[in-house]
Amino acid sequence: MPIDPGAVGARSEPIRRSWTGTDAILYALGVGAGAEDPLAELAFTTENSNGVEQRVLPTMAVVLGVGGAGAFGSIGSFNPAMLVHGEQAITLAGPIPVQGEVETVGEITGIYDKGKGALVEVTSRSTDTATGELLFTTVMSAFIRGEGGFGGDRGPSGPRNVPPDRAPDHTTTYPTRVDQALLYRLSGDRNPLHSDPTFAAMGGFDRPILHGLCTYGFTGRALLHAVCDGDPARFASMSGRFTSPVLPGEELAVSIWRTGDGEARFRTAGADGRTVRGTWDTVARWARVTKHFARTSLDAQTDELEEQNEASAERSEELAEERTERAEGQAEDIADERELEQRPPRDP
Repeated sequence: MPIDPGAVGARSEPIRRSWTGTDAILYALGVGAGAEDPLAELAFTTENSNGVEQRVLPTMAVVLGVGGAGAFGSIGSFNPAMLVHGEQAITLAGPIPVQGEVETVGEITGIYDKGKGALVEVTSRSTDTATGELLFTTVMSAFIRGEGGFGGDRGPSGPRNVPPDRAPDHTTTYPTRVDQALLYRLSGDRNPLHSDPTFAAMGGFDRPILHGLCTYGFTGRALLHAVCDGDPARFASMSGRFTSPVLPGEELAVSIWRTGDGEARFRTAGADGRTVRGTWDTVARWARVTKHFARTSLDAQTDELEEQNEASAERSEELAEERTERAEGQAEDIADERELEQRPPRDP
């Protein structure tokens, strides 16, 4: 069945996820911590450095709270290949413990009709199983191409968040490793789009691309060090939009503008200056003055996603058609061979 607009409010079953200090280190390495200077981020990359207390990168919330995505099962059937991760936000009640367990419940909090597709928003709340207290909330929006036109609400709209018209207050450039995606996937995201060249080709890519949430982590590191003095307790929230794919090995340039009231806007660009997938023009807070976060325009977001992913989606469809044609041709050849084998021999 198609997308069900009435699924708003549906919730996933509670999913528990535990982690250790080793998992926290592996996540930090997966988003580039220590890659340029092995001594620069020991709090996130080691557990036994003299005089250094181990800490967890705030953006690890997207890995630990992923169980809430199970709520997608309630919206109806759709082609997963047509789903594009559009926006991601995290809000933290405090620092993530070095080890622990959370129980996550996801809820469909919005289904919007964008014409060419549907925009689905899932809000997941993760509570500490030891204390019962909320640890963090994640919000993800996904654009599902081809599922629009059902006559539903287009959703909120408004001006797109843009950085101030001035030079950034901070600029940080991070290299990514050619095997960055292979390292990041060890934290749980085993989507073959990021490792299998055959699967990547089905999506219209020449080679596997980097996880959008990996570049999200790189950007979160830049924000943490530039405006929170490296202290996760001062990192309250982060939200942003994905706009263009990144290939492992590319450099990421993170520009940050302090905007007052404990907020900053940021943008991550590739080596060629393009705004990349996993890039945000939204707000992060370095002072815990509020638990709210800025939201980008859903209309602007999905319109841009439609334009930038149209070519990839069409290429994916072309490749699928080519594979079907080849399979049909092979089946016909096999049928012809069998028919010849079954024919009685001609009389001499």
